[in-house]
Amino acid sequence: FPYTSDSEQFPEGMVSITSCEALVSRLGSVIISSKLGSGRRLFVVPTTHIIKAYTSQIVPEVKDALQLIKNKYNDQMPSMIAALTGPSRTADIEKTLVTPAHGPRDIFVFLIDDSAR
Repeated sequence: FPYTSDSEQFPEGMVSITSCEALVSRLGSVIISSKLGSGRRLFVVPTTHIIKAYTSQIVPEVKDALQLIKNKYNDQMPSMIAALTGPSRTADIEKTLVTPAHGPRDIFVFLIDDSAR
């Protein structure tokens, strides 16, 4: 993959590699926030998103993910918290289903076992 640090010009077919705040097992969701250091655009613009996560980030419910975030940031909560649960879809235009409407087509999660820490 070609690398660019230019945040103004994203290449076509861009791949992003980021971390996450939590993984929600009940929904199969990846919880992200604006405090991850990659900003907001890396979760929407690229066509492929690679996420590095740890086993300690797996929680059963969204409420548990929000508690992890609250414990991590205390009074400095992120301005944006979102759940990624597959490609977005819309049928707003002429009732025709479009997927992905925005965001990545493919999401890959690399799970690192940190239970021995």
